[in-house]
Amino acid sequence: MKYVSITILTVLLLIGHTVAAQTTLFDGSNLDSFNQLGDANWNISGDTVEATSGSGHLVTQNSYADFVLSVDFWVDDPANSGVFIRCQNPEMITPDTCYEVNIFDQRADQTYRTGGIVYFAAPAAQINAGGQWNTFEIRAEGSQILVTLNGVITVDMDDDTFSDGPLTLQYGSGVVRFRNAQIQRL
Repeated sequence: MKYVSITILTVLLLIGHTVAAQTTLFDGSNLDSFNQLGDANWNISGDTVEATSGSGHLVTQNSYADFVLSVDFWVDDPANSGVFIRCQNPEMITPDTCYEVNIFDQRADQTYRTGGIVYFAAPAAQINAGGQWNTFEIRAEGSQILVTLNGVITVDMDDDTFSDGPLTLQYGSGVVRFRNAQIQRL
């Protein structure tokens, strides 16, 4: 009887804590999960999507409220890029209408450099991303937003300005590559 009770308790706990499956947004084969905004010259090569000129975003077709996003990126030293989340208008992507998790080592105002959220949170650690593969893990759950760059927490903030919306991969300047974009709804 003791083992039956433990098994039932375990099953009840698992039912209460079900987690959605992880969804691949980009695996190198196509950009079917995204709409393109702007004139960036996005090109798929191998398992990466790359842009080197123009400006613009790859905007997810779906909206996300609570999620964990994992994405690898490579930029050259002068690159300007970012991952925008909870965008309010998928046709007008700015740091005023989304949370912009920045990728910009050489930003003139270093307050919101790589790993920070523009206008909301300076990064807790200065990590230079240029010239190497990096991984962002971005967790948005209610008003809590946690940004981890290469295993280091750069932002842990509580803010409810934006609660839901598409996310984007941005090209601003330089050489920007993304790969392994996966999201899990919470």
